[in-house]
Amino acid sequence: MRRVTRIAAAASATVVLALTATACGQSFAEANRAKHAGVGLAFDIGGRDDHSFNEAAARGTENARKDLGVNVKMLTAKNGETEADREQRLSSFAEAGYNPVIGVGFAYSQSVQNVAKDFPDTTFGVVDAVPTGKNVDAMVFAEHEGSYLAGVAAALKSKTHKVGFIGGVNNALIQKFQAGFEQGVRATDPKAKVVSQYLYPNNDKGFNDPAAAKAKASGMLDSGIDVIYSAAGQSGAGSIEAISKRKGAWAIGVDSDQYQQAGLAKYRDCILTSVVKNVDVAVYDLIKSVEDGKPLTGIHAYDLKKNGVKLATSGGFIKDIQPQIDAARKKIVEGKVKVKETP
Repeated sequence: MRRVTRIAAAASATVVLALTATACGQSFAEANRAKHAGVGLAFDIGGRDDHSFNEAAARGTENARKDLGVNVKMLTAKNGETEADREQRLSSFAEAGYNPVIGVGFAYSQSVQNVAKDFPDTTFGVVDAVPTGKNVDAMVFAEHEGSYLAGVAAALKSKTHKVGFIGGVNNALIQKFQAGFEQGVRATDPKAKVVSQYLYPNNDKGFNDPAAAKAKASGMLDSGIDVIYSAAGQSGAGSIEAISKRKGAWAIGVDSDQYQQAGLAKYRDCILTSVVKNVDVAVYDLIKSVEDGKPLTGIHAYDLKKNGVKLATSGGFIKDIQPQIDAARKKIVEGKVKVKETP
């Protein structure tokens, strides 16, 4: 009985001290931060240095670290993972007190939905998927709208009137990239030929196989295609490498501004533009909401109208066609053009 009494007394003292500290000027965010370990970020395959959307998510946490003072722990998926592997990764974060816990990529959809039920006091986030859960923030993007603009750029820059699309895995998400791109090309140049191919039909390795993308891009280039848009995660680096060796050919990057990626610096002269998904903004928004004590939950869509997606202008290679791109963007934002989400 005495031991229980001492524990209860200690707990009461802790509560009083916490309340006193807050009353003495400590902000809610500071008090909240003391309760948890920081932010847990679970990457999809390819890891942080994929030059793509994993990198964009990491950038969001780094911005939160600088602005909000939060700690960040990152873990990376491997090729051939099971649902149990992903759930274990997310659970390990939650058990250690990380909040929010964020899964980067649609592969974490079911994992987040399952694990969130076991940790109702932890806020979970997932990029590119819409799992259900009262404590889940679903961050989705209008990839098809950004890809439409990429299609406009490709059609205007192609000299052969032949352009290509390389997807990492043939699933619903990557089909959005394909659909928007094809529509943008055909709306701009009805005579243009668009060739769309995938690295794998249903294997996530498609996002982590640069050699396969390099071979696929080389084949397209040999057939006369001179502009290639790759939506394949880290695999896209292989595509860009192949394109860089063909004079007059252009690569279109994805998710991050790939012209600005240090790991792709030697290829930047062939990177026409990139379809940028502001994953960093979405991740930062979620972290800040948790720090402020008002966690975001539900579906949050980042579209063209909200600047959730855009075309990068680094390198100045699309400066001459910017008026046409701006006109296409205006039509989408105003609802005059409805961009398809399926090919």
